[in-house]
Amino acid sequence: MRRRLVNLLPAHRRLGVVRTLSGPRGGGTVHPLGARVAVPDGGVRTRAEVVATATPLEVWHRNLTAVTTALESAGIDYHCLRNDDFLRSSVAVLDDHRAAVSRLVRSAPALEGAHVRVVEVLPGRDQPEAAPAEVFQIWFPMTDARAGVVLGAQFACEVEFWTRHDDVVRAPRHNAVIDEAPVGAEPVRVAAALLSHFVPEADDHRYRTRRDLTVRAPDRVGFPIDAVYTWVDGSDPEWLKRKMAALGTPDGPLHAIAANTSRYHNRDELRYSMRSLHSFAPWLRRIFLITDSQLPSWLDPTHPMVTVVSHAELFADLGGQSSFNSHAIEARLHRIDGLAEHFLYLNDDVFLGRPLLPTHFFHANGIAKFFLSPAQFGLGEAKPTDAPVKAAGKNNRRHIQRQFGVTITQKMKHTPFALRRSIMRQIEVTLQADVTATAQHRFRHYGDLSIPSSLHQYWAYLTAQAVPGDIEYEYADLGHPSTPARLTELLARRHRDVFCLNDTDSDPNTFQEQESMLADFLPRYLPFPAPFELPDDVIAERRKLGATDLWRQARGADRRGRQLDAPTTPALRVGRHADSAVVHKPRVGPRLDAPTLPSGRIASGRHAAHQTEDPRPGPDLPPR
Repeated sequence: MRRRLVNLLPAHRRLGVVRTLSGPRGGGTVHPLGARVAVPDGGVRTRAEVVATATPLEVWHRNLTAVTTALESAGIDYHCLRNDDFLRSSVAVLDDHRAAVSRLVRSAPALEGAHVRVVEVLPGRDQPEAAPAEVFQIWFPMTDARAGVVLGAQFACEVEFWTRHDDVVRAPRHNAVIDEAPVGAEPVRVAAALLSHFVPEADDHRYRTRRDLTVRAPDRVGFPIDAVYTWVDGSDPEWLKRKMAALGTPDGPLHAIAANTSRYHNRDELRYSMRSLHSFAPWLRRIFLITDSQLPSWLDPTHPMVTVVSHAELFADLGGQSSFNSHAIEARLHRIDGLAEHFLYLNDDVFLGRPLLPTHFFHANGIAKFFLSPAQFGLGEAKPTDAPVKAAGKNNRRHIQRQFGVTITQKMKHTPFALRRSIMRQIEVTLQADVTATAQHRFRHYGDLSIPSSLHQYWAYLTAQAVPGDIEYEYADLGHPSTPARLTELLARRHRDVFCLNDTDSDPNTFQEQESMLADFLPRYLPFPAPFELPDDVIAERRKLGATDLWRQARGADRRGRQLDAPTTPALRVGRHADSAVVHKPRVGPRLDAPTLPSGRIASGRHAAHQTEDPRPGPDLPPR
């Protein structure tokens, strides 16, 4: 209903209405750090602490660490185990200690300020005669300064009570490893990654458990996964000069939207897209950013999680020229030095919407997933009058027909693309002439292939290296009149795994309205900065320079390419000089430093764990 009402309004009034409608999820009030404000959390109203930065992984650790610290201080034996819900942690205590734990959660210094409630959970499938059991949920609610994002009950640490039966102890509900175990198992400390598939392998936190629970699940992804972005700042004066010079010597007929302004317009989407990765995919090893010798003003290029790759490096064997053709750049992704075999490729208009697992994109055996769109390429051969994306799809189809004898018709959803370097190499070897021609087209051309956004997926599927997958997804064209209302719904519900805010061919007269819309939406959805972002005062100074000047400054070179003795920023980590062995360790524990996700809707309805819990909460124990 709201969407229909907004669409009836004149265009110049829509943004104001969207802001009004999104007010309840973080209005105009800015709360001071440390304040406790009323927020909705897990179906109830509670008071959350306003923090400067936080991520789901950090909150997961904080809740689990607080509970285990309190139990150890009280001398209560326990063991940690993997929860069926990857966003929650579990701690098992013998039922003999139930009364002691009940007192502890009200008095332990480590749990000062925590919210505690008791919920009933249903027994496991192998315990049909068992009655529902009580579980204590313990968490520290947190929110941002606008109280629009809530990190609360969905990341709770759950204390469950195991019962002794002769020489075994029995779990009160299903868990990911074992329902019954011998009494008196040896206690050990294990890596946090064994307790949730959301926790990266590089995480150095360790927790106490039983030795017989230290098993590695076959569905856990154990290989590294990187992310790759392509980015351009189309307002950079020097880049514009390079573009105009290239347009003077075109390599074929250009479609009307092959080099239009909206293709290169920068609204800081990359900043928030990378925030979403830091918050919702902490298992990623590294982010590679491909640019035409440009740097975003907000990015710290020396951060160990980020490696910047220039067109000069990517196209070194083809002359190292700037490319203004995303198909050409994409055709070279597998040539990035140090890139993992498995990686996600994203445009800067694609965002993760909530915490996701590696298995949203890859099976644990390495098989990639792809997400089919109902949109189609259209029939016939590619021709100059086709939109570049359709022409490339038709060219992909021609090669799939020749190689595998089947006809493809569907595009892929505009999501992160799960790719493998080995498959891209195989495509390049098999279709060498066409791949090279695509890489040489400096603007989109009707002869291009679109390798990572279509050809790779079908090729991998037909060689038994990829399978179709499902993902909760939202696509919004910034130029479409329905988009403001759709963004309002995203803010209110945060119900998508991935969303794309695409600008295909907008009227330049609407750019200001679109920028205002995104400037309102993105900081509300992703309010917490990532550690690879520079401080605001530094960003303000750097915005006075063009993106190419920032690149030169970071490399310590002047406009003529000569080295400077004292660069004003640390040396840039570029692809060929980056240490490919460096593995980023996520910042977790006491410091909370990145974007986050609100509300208890994150995992509801998507994970079997929620089917084992009775939705009727028991009495809440008041926060201390």
